[in-house]
Amino acid sequence: MEAMSNDHRIQSVLGRLETIIDNENEKIGKDPKFDLKVSNAHKSRCLYELTMLFRDTPHEEIASGYISQVRGIKEKLAVNARRVEAHLNAVRAVADLLKNAIREADTDGTYSQEQFLYGAT
Repeated sequence: MEAMSNDHRIQSVLGRLETIIDNENEKIGKDPKFDLKVSNAHKSRCLYELTMLFRDTPHEEIASGYISQVRGIKEKLAVNARRVEAHLNAVRAVADLLKNAIREADTDGTYSQEQFLYGAT
């Protein structure tokens, strides 16, 4: 009975994880309202649940059909990792551009904050 319960739980978590990864892969970098932090939390939770379920289920009781699904999810996670990395690199690049623009605006011929402080004493 517990094996069937674990089997159903594994199936459920694998389905949720695949949906989360597909959604994240589709929306990352395209949907400005997409919340990567929330999606990542859901993904991490599913991966944790799967780890616990696979740890607590004897290997011979894990349905062989899950092997191909897990391989497919692993491939999707590899794509996901590349997209998340590209997204983070883009965010860093934008942050650097903004930081440089602010720095250049601060040095537009007026006094710097340090010069103003030293001149005031």
